[in-house]
Amino acid sequence: MIAYFTLFASALIAATILPLQSEAVLVALMLDGTRPVAVLLMVATVGNVLGAVVNWGLGRFLVRFKDRRWFPASQARLQQAERWYRRYGLWSLLASWVPIIGDPITVIAGVLRAPFWPFLALVTLAKAGRYLVLAAVTLAWLG
Repeated sequence: MIAYFTLFASALIAATILPLQSEAVLVALMLDGTRPVAVLLMVATVGNVLGAVVNWGLGRFLVRFKDRRWFPASQARLQQAERWYRRYGLWSLLASWVPIIGDPITVIAGVLRAPFWPFLALVTLAKAGRYLVLAAVTLAWLG
């Protein structure tokens, strides 16, 4: 049970703006071989998607404070991110799994009030897809 919680927590935190690699935890648990891979994939995906939902919620909530000194992004950076997101739209959420750019995409989706259900569907597809590919490569490597 602790292994599943560790995987869930690492996946959730990795999907926020805090740096953490849930992939390493997933692969380590797969290499251990004592847990069903399908359950590991589900736990990692749910945790990572929940982290993205937290980002979306923070984007929706924190944008009202964009004029404050402590706000984490300058007005220019915020406008640049908004232009990028408006150019590629909801489909940019398919890149939410990509390191470095994926988490800010989910925050900007919240700032721009992307509808929740399409957000959730696209992010889930992207995050689950990444974990599925990682699992397939790991299992192929194990041979």
